[in-house]
Amino acid sequence: MTPLTARWHRSINEIPEQQWDSLVGDDAIPFYRWSWLEALESSGSTIPDQGWQPLHLALWRDDSPIAVAPLFLKGHSYGEFVFDQTFARLAADLGLRYYPKLLGMSPVSPVLGYRFHVRSGEDEALLTRELLRVIDRFCEQNGILSCNFLYVDPQWRPLAEAAGCAAWLNQQSLWSRGDDQNFEDYLKGFNANQRRNIKRERKAVTKAGITVTPLSGDQLDLELLQTMHRFYEQHCARWGPWGSKYLEEGFFEALARLHRDQLVLFSAHRGDPRDPVAMSMCVQDGRQLWGRYWGSHEEVDCLHFEVCYYAPIEWALANGVVSFDPGAGGSHKRRRGFVARPHASLHRWYQPQMDQLIRTWLPKVNGLMLEEIDAINAELPFKAEPPALAL
Repeated sequence: MTPLTARWHRSINEIPEQQWDSLVGDDAIPFYRWSWLEALESSGSTIPDQGWQPLHLALWRDDSPIAVAPLFLKGHSYGEFVFDQTFARLAADLGLRYYPKLLGMSPVSPVLGYRFHVRSGEDEALLTRELLRVIDRFCEQNGILSCNFLYVDPQWRPLAEAAGCAAWLNQQSLWSRGDDQNFEDYLKGFNANQRRNIKRERKAVTKAGITVTPLSGDQLDLELLQTMHRFYEQHCARWGPWGSKYLEEGFFEALARLHRDQLVLFSAHRGDPRDPVAMSMCVQDGRQLWGRYWGSHEEVDCLHFEVCYYAPIEWALANGVVSFDPGAGGSHKRRRGFVARPHASLHRWYQPQMDQLIRTWLPKVNGLMLEEIDAINAELPFKAEPPALAL
């Protein structure tokens, strides 16, 4: 058999789209498709000047890649939504340089699903170990302190842990449809007080003269995605230096060309969906829905809840979607049907003392995180047990 060759790629354009997507597979979530990652790069959103150096690792056999690890060399921790300040402080206390670090995720997208992508029929465990071996050597030779994989696919996690990665648990929110067929079924799952609250919140938007219309597929065009970018930019600007504005307009324009079938825009308007006062953008793959960005030109009571939670849940119920991840953060999600759940990031450290200290600390902190998640879910305003999560 032809031996494998490991190659580092400083741009996703160094790997042909068809070859990349053949490894990712037809059922992959949109965030790891070649066109999505290329749009981030070509728009200037994930480039070295922004602290994101694409550095994808592929194993090649002859002229074809048989495995790829989507990776970036990071000069900061922005746009990750797994907050590693504890690790950075420990590195400083030990006199170590924390950055740059090697990172595996879909940039600025806190969505579950990171894994190494392996050609069907190949030995995934073997190639996972080989990719990690190449990563280890690269980091050690270049003085890189850590390699980190965020929002890891639960099915891939055991392979990476078996190869020596350490798991750190955090939490995210998820709505699962369970047996619900429509929004009335969704409401019936809450206790009486919270049902009243949700109805009141939706009514507040209606009383303001606002209707929310979902737009998708052929209803979307360049102008609407440019409008969505303006809402996103305005919302980020409201938070000043903490606004987390990572995406350039060109990325949204690329989505209009390449990913219309995976997008749903929720337009809040007073008569014309193309003239919105607020808008949110979700991504979907037919089974899952992800809430990504939103913005508003007006301060309307409860509009955020309607555009970002209730209207997407209603759309999900009408379109056969089984789960909805509304995005990172926001304790207010809990009272609106989103259950807390753990997600894992996986890590490797290349300084023995730091590696030992963190690996000793992780079992305790992971146990505390699971206890916190149980406590959060015990307080959810459901009539009975929260619905089972569709994973």
